[in-house]
Amino acid sequence: MRRARPGALPRGTAERALTSVEAGADFDEFDASDTTDQTTEARPPDRELSKLWHITLSVSGAEAPLKEVRRALEQLAHDHPFLLTSRYANDHAEIRYWEEARDLHDAAAVALRLWGEHRQSAKLPPWEIVGLEVIDRETYHQRIAEGYGPPPAAPVGVHPY
Repeated sequence: MRRARPGALPRGTAERALTSVEAGADFDEFDASDTTDQTTEARPPDRELSKLWHITLSVSGAEAPLKEVRRALEQLAHDHPFLLTSRYANDHAEIRYWEEARDLHDAAAVALRLWGEHRQSAKLPPWEIVGLEVIDRETYHQRIAEGYGPPPAAPVGVHPY
């Protein structure tokens, strides 16, 4: 029996064969060059695609040392790689990030669990969620283009107010 990586040719062969990987269940097979409406007909009617949602989560509570708040938010950013930016003070913080979800309800549910699920691992302050904004990607970009809405998430990272 020959042992080799999938797609690898026998030793001494100069080229390798490529192995394909199937797309995920919510991949939208959209061909921009195709002007017909075949893509919607080919997609099963019960399959919904995921979208990107911009989340702004506001938390507040009893005062905590600034160094501990910063360290906890940095750990949260490490644990949650899509975290864009965090602003903080000793008694409140705002976290902004992108979430992929099927609809607004799913995105909001995930966002509302974020603080509680990471409270122990990131050693977050025992603050409560006091605000949540969930907007789709198009609305986010429209707000930015029109000059209102949240400022762009730059610089990325954890910053004091």
